[in-house]
Amino acid sequence: MVNKAWKIIPRPLLETVLTNHAQHHRVPQPLIFHGPRGVGKTTLFLERLLKDLNKEPHLTGYVDFAESIKDHHPQHNQSFPWSSWSNCEPPTLSNCKAQLETCLESMAERGIKLGTISSQQIFTTLNKWHGLNTALRRILSKSNKKVKNAVSDKVSGSVLWERAVYALSARVNAKEIDGVLELRENGKRLSLEEETYLREGLVGLKLAKEVLNMQHEWRADAIANLNRTGGFSRSLANSCTDWPCLLIDLLSQAAEIDRFQPKLVINNIEVLRNAIRTDDSTVCGSMYHDSLIWRIIALGVNERCLPVILVTSDSYYSYRAYLDFGFIDIFISRETFGWTPQEAKMHMVTDYFSNSEWTVIAEVLGPNPRHVFELYALKQSNYYQKVMEDRASTFEDIVDAYLAYLQITVVNPAMDKALLLLQKFAFDAKNGRVLEDKLRFGTPWRHPPRTDDTILLAEWAKIQLMDFVQALVRTEFGVNYLADCSLEIFDDPAAVALLEVGLLYAQRDPSFMRPISRGIQRCLVRWLVLEQMKLSFLNYLQFHWQRFFRGRSYRHLMLQDRT
Repeated sequence: MVNKAWKIIPRPLLETVLTNHAQHHRVPQPLIFHGPRGVGKTTLFLERLLKDLNKEPHLTGYVDFAESIKDHHPQHNQSFPWSSWSNCEPPTLSNCKAQLETCLESMAERGIKLGTISSQQIFTTLNKWHGLNTALRRILSKSNKKVKNAVSDKVSGSVLWERAVYALSARVNAKEIDGVLELRENGKRLSLEEETYLREGLVGLKLAKEVLNMQHEWRADAIANLNRTGGFSRSLANSCTDWPCLLIDLLSQAAEIDRFQPKLVINNIEVLRNAIRTDDSTVCGSMYHDSLIWRIIALGVNERCLPVILVTSDSYYSYRAYLDFGFIDIFISRETFGWTPQEAKMHMVTDYFSNSEWTVIAEVLGPNPRHVFELYALKQSNYYQKVMEDRASTFEDIVDAYLAYLQITVVNPAMDKALLLLQKFAFDAKNGRVLEDKLRFGTPWRHPPRTDDTILLAEWAKIQLMDFVQALVRTEFGVNYLADCSLEIFDDPAAVALLEVGLLYAQRDPSFMRPISRGIQRCLVRWLVLEQMKLSFLNYLQFHWQRFFRGRSYRHLMLQDRT
């Protein structure tokens, strides 16, 4: 039993739901696949779904924005973080853009090879949203300065496009084009007309990218000014997402049942939202993220879009994102919480754990698949053998050691980050950057210190966070944030901080805010007890004064169903 290899256990119902959505060649809405950390969302795609979703005629592009975070990704022999990606060093926006564009370009090239995307189709799609004449004339003048005088002002855009394609064909490497199209491989024999058609399609794709890059350069000063002033401009944000959105539009139009059915899976979409801008060639990460999703939504509503699945562990996408992007059903929602205790017991007992061991795991850690896997890996290690050689040791000691590991490496650093976020809230409130409505009469956080003293700010933040965790304990860690239809808990800076660092998860249905797992829940209680023990006498009085006079109470939100 101890030496049995870990296996990926199928989830037939969930796999069927996601596969049925992806089987459509075009859909009206993107799908958000969300759930707490550790429930197996990434594993489900990588190990169970992607292989079948790439069998012809299907083609699935997979983009993981967290791949460039080298310290916390399996691609670099590391493990995913238990807490939020915001606690890790964020990747650059340029890396995220390059990942997305490279994936979509390879999919578009596949469509060109199949003959479903043509040069004329690229022109028609591009011409819907962009004025092309000036850019095409400049490209022609770069190719041959004599052409500038030869092109009449009355020449139509389609003629300019054909001439630009011809001019660009002379500049690009013919062997490179043939290599991408695989015209000379596997004994292919195409007619001259067919080869020309495919080459024009690929050159047209390169020309479209060149046109959009040129138009983007014309807006460079405006984008730089927008970044300096911190404003918002939909047109400038759209300029930064023109190329990936054009590719998505082309792939959506080219989709054809039983011939070419592309789809796109974007994992860890929240990383794009927090990506760092390193220069003024693009807008900030959050604006780029919003523009990309807005345009995917618009394409789906107006013309139908290829299936786009956004995978995330950030609870922003379980409810708040729906409101920010329009209304509560603007995305298709598929939420998973992993195994139920009964399902987990059926898969784990006898194969990986004994019945008595599983009873301890279910009570202390819950059925979270990642907890179970990590504990099983610990059980296979030499440490387990050494501990169990001591006759006084039991399996509970191993579970306790694992809890200590979670406490030190996950929960404590995340709580430190949450304290910094609360200090920032106090600083912003002092400088008038917090809405008065969030500091209304009666709120426990109404009176942050009006000082720049970091010690006082840290003490206030710790008392606020301890007060919030104590309130959660009194609600048995089950707060229904839609219970009174006010969303009042999202005004609480402590709740927002714990959601942002990823220790709490606001699930969609039922609408409970809770720790991401029972193991993390136990670590939160341990943190509260340890911090209470470390309080000085003055801070001890301040904490109990806060609890008695201003303390949080969310017991009225302990409802089983929405009201």
